[in-house]
Amino acid sequence: MPGDGTLLYVTQCAPYRTGMAGVHGVLPQSAIGVGEVASAAGLDTRVVDDVRDLEAGAVAAARVVALFTIGETPWRDDQRGELLDGVRAGRTSILAIHAATDSCYGWDDYRLLVGARFDGHPWTQEVELDVVEPSHPALRHLGPTWTIRDEVYQFRDLRPDARVLLRVPEHQLDLSVAGAKRPEFGFPLSWCFTEGAGRVFSTTLGHFPHAWELPGYLDHLAGGLAWALGDGD
Repeated sequence: MPGDGTLLYVTQCAPYRTGMAGVHGVLPQSAIGVGEVASAAGLDTRVVDDVRDLEAGAVAAARVVALFTIGETPWRDDQRGELLDGVRAGRTSILAIHAATDSCYGWDDYRLLVGARFDGHPWTQEVELDVVEPSHPALRHLGPTWTIRDEVYQFRDLRPDARVLLRVPEHQLDLSVAGAKRPEFGFPLSWCFTEGAGRVFSTTLGHFPHAWELPGYLDHLAGGLAWALGDGD
């Protein structure tokens, strides 16, 4: 698996100045977990809580850009271009974590980089997830199902070429609660796809601190990173 390089971990929760406080208190713990996973893959980790602080060329130089973001992340035009160009050329991989789909609504191409748009999370509960692709590097350590407690997101505009990896069976969700919808593609919580020559892995799990203490979750993230770096077909 290719290593060598930097994983840029963006933890910005706009409109908050710092991503390490406020809406997602788990972010400092996640930074430790992401750093461990990146180190095992041969990557150095740089945590950034405001993309406005990045020097010119920092996005282009990253081997992986990991995103745990909310709101209108203030990417500059040159950073947006570097990220899109890097992914499409295969120089940069994307690791989208938890709330990354709930970002950058003013940037149309962002959906192509994370795979879908957040459309609410009406449920927070324990779910028994269907493991859709058991041979995928992010799922090899699991059985046919995976039980975990987390926020259950729903989405719109899922890429038609997204390979769904984890899905919540509909019968486990109360569709009568406020805000609940039934997307035609169901209730996926993890997927992967290619954008040009680049690879993108997304998991919406990871809201609670206990996830970052679970070997199974860290293995899920490590396998997703491995796939994004070229492991698996």
